Amino acid sequence: MKRIAVFVSGNGSNFENITRYLQGNDKAQVALLVSNRPDAFALQRAKQLGVESVVWTKADFADEQRTMQMLVDHDIHFIVLAGFLLMVPTYLIHHFPRRILNIHPSLLPKYGGKGMYGNHVHKAVKENGEKETGITIHYVSEVCDGGETILQATTPLSPLDSVDDIATKVHQLEKEYYPKVVLETVGVKELRS
Repeated sequence: MKRIAVFVSGNGSNFENITRYLQGNDKAQVALLVSNRPDAFALQRAKQLGVESVVWTKADFADEQRTMQMLVDHDIHFIVLAGFLLMVPTYLIHHFPRRILNIHPSLLPKYGGKGMYGNHVHKAVKENGEKETGITIHYVSEVCDGGETILQATTPLSPLDSVDDIATKVHQLEKEYYPKVVLETVGVKELRS
């Protein structure tokens, strides 16, 4: 059984979706929610779903030894980012090679990088009159939004779509694809000792 920690900063809808999708699965489960914000609604979701959670601030992440010990204590094999707005520390990328997944609300490399998250992405997509947008699920590397792509999924856009309409279409793709990709990726990876 592969144990997953989901890192979040806010609402946690992807966390909940992944957790529910994996319930009862014998290959992988969400074992821990890690929020860098004590006011993240995701913490309430974790409580309702019976998933252990910790608040781990930017200062906590700066302490490699404490962070690694926290993950070891929870026997974490994989990390899944779901609306996590901090840069992943380099040491985590080295300790979890090709075992940290992220989802980005655009078709990378378009609309990626620092400051491009959530509605900032959707506003840019709208302002540039894109005919389609989508999601990119990728491994996390030391380059912001630059890791190897696992899957991209697209949705057509209309000039009449508002920023909220674009967000809704992207969220539907996230809900459909992210849990499946998490299970497929985590389920086939061999653990390193």
